[in-house]
Amino acid sequence: MSILNFKLYYFLGVGGIGMSALARYFNHYKKAVVGYDKTSTVLTSQLEQEGIKCHFEENVDLLKKVLSQFKKEEILIVYTPAVPKEHTEYQYLVSNNFQVLKRSQVLGEITKQFKTIAIAGTHGKTTTTTMVTHLLKSAGINCFAFMGGISKNYNTNLLLGEVNSEETYVVVEADEYDRSFLTLHPQIAVITSVDADHLDIYGDANHVKEGYSLFAKQVKSDGILIVKKNVDNELSLTNKRLIYSLNLDTEYCARSITIENAQFCYDINSPVEAIPHITLGFPGMHNVENSIAAVAVAQQLGIKSDVIKEALRSFNGVKRRFDYRVNTAKTVYIDDYAHHPEELKATIGSVRKLYPDKKITGIFQPHLFSRTRDFADAFAESLDMLDECILLDIYPAREKPIEGVTSQMLIGKMSSQNKKVLGKQETLEFLKTNKPEVLITMGAGDIDGMVEQIEQILK
Repeated sequence: MSILNFKLYYFLGVGGIGMSALARYFNHYKKAVVGYDKTSTVLTSQLEQEGIKCHFEENVDLLKKVLSQFKKEEILIVYTPAVPKEHTEYQYLVSNNFQVLKRSQVLGEITKQFKTIAIAGTHGKTTTTTMVTHLLKSAGINCFAFMGGISKNYNTNLLLGEVNSEETYVVVEADEYDRSFLTLHPQIAVITSVDADHLDIYGDANHVKEGYSLFAKQVKSDGILIVKKNVDNELSLTNKRLIYSLNLDTEYCARSITIENAQFCYDINSPVEAIPHITLGFPGMHNVENSIAAVAVAQQLGIKSDVIKEALRSFNGVKRRFDYRVNTAKTVYIDDYAHHPEELKATIGSVRKLYPDKKITGIFQPHLFSRTRDFADAFAESLDMLDECILLDIYPAREKPIEGVTSQMLIGKMSSQNKKVLGKQETLEFLKTNKPEVLITMGAGDIDGMVEQIEQILK
């Protein structure tokens, strides 16, 4: 099967970050692309402007009308596992034997024609994928990229190259959800972390590790695996591999890390060529660590130190990843996608390092009832790092409520005294009368819909 042989590509869940990148890819090749999603967002509006038709209600009659313009064998249905199996459009498509593939299967098919660079990990994969993409583009290397966030340098989650040689690369974010990354067979792979997550799929931490071990085995025999030190300790890996860490004695690591004008400056030790005096254009100690993995990839491709240094300096980051929205002498407001206890810890810890003498307020929207239940104690511990904490209600995404699992339950586990659960509107009203010195919004749900309003209030 050639994935570009179809005429209509119908997306169930077109507004997802990974799905929208695929929709854009097929749209680029002048295919008919139509999609359903539950809600209209900034991203779906952009897709519509690009010529991708979107609708926001389960409507089998509308679906039939779209499909009737093509022969059955000309149609490919792409769906995300986040769409429930009882969805009426999904039910119709499966029961009528349309060709239906998961997002991960489609991405796997696309990557077969390229040399694949895949970045996996519970945390850090989106930023590292986007950094690697920026390094390759800065070096003039022909590449495609499917990123799990909107790059601020390129204002998109999809970058296109030329399909013209064996030296065409594709950079992809390798998603562990639903074991999606097992459709990939990378030339170069990175694993940034293997912390337990998605226990609704995996069951327990050991099965999460097993998933990553299987992913590592898919690296091509002449390829290279790049892993963080504690990942190497956790997994029984047999691949040829390079080890990196923030500041341990590993093949790749940072030295002499300092903060100057809220920017991180450091040297990178490397078995290829050490790189001194790096200034990262994107803050956060965890992003220094991500940059080390990205540099290891770049050096495997022969990218020189001067190009690497300039690319890291000009890297603007990813929307909703340590994303400065207001940065004045009076007020700092950072928005972040953090939705796992370790991510909260990394984000809050980095903000604390940058602003050690300021009061830090955090607004967090927990994402998924199951994740909140599975990591409740760890969430409480991470949120206790804040001087002031506001919790929104749990964002359910694909899940039904679980009895006893609420934001109030989470607040009860925190030892901090300065904490409260507020609705979205109440939160906005609170910010009007209690302007914070440093504010972080965190979460993977629809908290992003509040960001512009908060920005206006603080400005």
